[in-house]
Amino acid sequence: MKSYNTEWIRNVGIVGHGDTGKTQLVSSLLFTAGMTLRLGKVSDGSAPTDWDEEEIARKISINTGLAYAEWAAAGGSDKTKINFLDTPGYSTFINETKSSLIAADASLILVDAAAGVQVVTEKVWDYATEYDQPRAFVLNWMDRELASFERALDSIRQVFGRGVVPIQLPIGAEKSFRGVVDIVSMKALLYTPDGDGKAKSEEIPAELAEQAKAAHEALVEMVAEGDDELMQEFFDKGTLPVEDLKKGLREAVLAKRIFPVLLSSALHNIGTDAILNFVAEIFPSPASRGKAAGHHSPDHKGDTVERAVGDSEPVSLFVFKTLADPFAGRITYFKIMSGVVKNDATLANFNRGSQDRFQHVQVMQGKTATAVAELHAGDIGTVAKLRTP
Repeated sequence: MKSYNTEWIRNVGIVGHGDTGKTQLVSSLLFTAGMTLRLGKVSDGSAPTDWDEEEIARKISINTGLAYAEWAAAGGSDKTKINFLDTPGYSTFINETKSSLIAADASLILVDAAAGVQVVTEKVWDYATEYDQPRAFVLNWMDRELASFERALDSIRQVFGRGVVPIQLPIGAEKSFRGVVDIVSMKALLYTPDGDGKAKSEEIPAELAEQAKAAHEALVEMVAEGDDELMQEFFDKGTLPVEDLKKGLREAVLAKRIFPVLLSSALHNIGTDAILNFVAEIFPSPASRGKAAGHHSPDHKGDTVERAVGDSEPVSLFVFKTLADPFAGRITYFKIMSGVVKNDATLANFNRGSQDRFQHVQVMQGKTATAVAELHAGDIGTVAKLRTP
C-alpha cells in the first residue's frame, strides 16, 4: 500500500438520512476505482462497509465504515487517496455519525431524489457546519420511480439557500436515467447501467442544450461573484475557461459559498466516476484545515498547542473511534493531525499519561486491514489492541 502525502489525501464523510444509499454509493465508488472486483450490494450483504452481522441482516448502517479509493482524476496521472467515512443515517445511531464526522475534511450529503430533504439531512448539515467543512450534495436514486431532479433541487434550496448550485443535469428520468450533463465542461457523460461506472463523453443532447447553457451561465456567475479577477474575466469574455472555472469552484466550495449538487444511481453505478473526479479535484486536502489545536493537559484547560497539518511537525493524532472486533480485538481508528506515523512508533497517550506502541499500523477497506509502513499528516489509519485512550 502506497503512502500518500497530505496534498493527495481527501477525507470525505458520506452522510444523509437513512435509506438515501450511502453505503451503496461507497460500494459503487470503490468498484469504479478498481478497489473491489465486483459491485457489492447492500441487498445481498456484499457491500464492503456494512460487514457487521446485524447491519447485513437489517440492511442499514449502525457503525461508521471506513474505506478508501485510489483515483486519478480525469486528465491526470497522479492518484489521490480518498478516505470514505460511511456513516449511519438513522436518528438512533446519529451520535456515531457526529463523532466520526470530526475526522472528515468535507462531506457529501446524500439526498433521495424522490423524497428531498429529510430530518437527518438537516442534522448532518449542522454537524458539517459545526466542524467547518465544505460540503456538496448527491441526489441519489435518480433512476427510481417518482425521482425528480427539479423537485429535489428545490427542496434543498429552500432549506439551505441560494449557494446550492447544480453542476450536473440529468439525462433521462426515472428508469431511463442514463447519465448527466457536466455543467463545468459542458459535456454529456453517458453510462452503461450496472457497468464499470466510467462514462463515455459525448456532445450534449439537443433537447438539453438550452437548459445546460442557462445552468452553465448561472454557475459561472455564482463562481465569479466572490472573486474580482474572475468577475472581470467573466465581464470581458462572457464566460470562464474550464480550468479557471474549476479553480474558482474549488475556492468557492472551500469558502462554503457554493454547495454543488451532483447526481447518481448508486445501485446501477451511474455517475460514480464524476463523483470521484469531483472529490479529487474540488474537495480540499487535510492541509486546508490550517492548524490542529490541542492542549497541555487532559482537562483541556490552559494554553493551546497549535501544529500545522503537515509532515514537518511533531507527530500528533486524534482517536475518533474504537471498535471491538471478535477476531482482531479492539481496533482503534485515528486521524493523523501532524507529522508522520511510522509502523512500531511509540507515542505518548495524552489521556492516560503513558507510552503506547503502534504495532501493525493499518488502513481499512471495510473489515479488511492492510498493513502500511507509514501514514502522513491528514491520513486515517487503525491499530489493533491499543489500550483505551
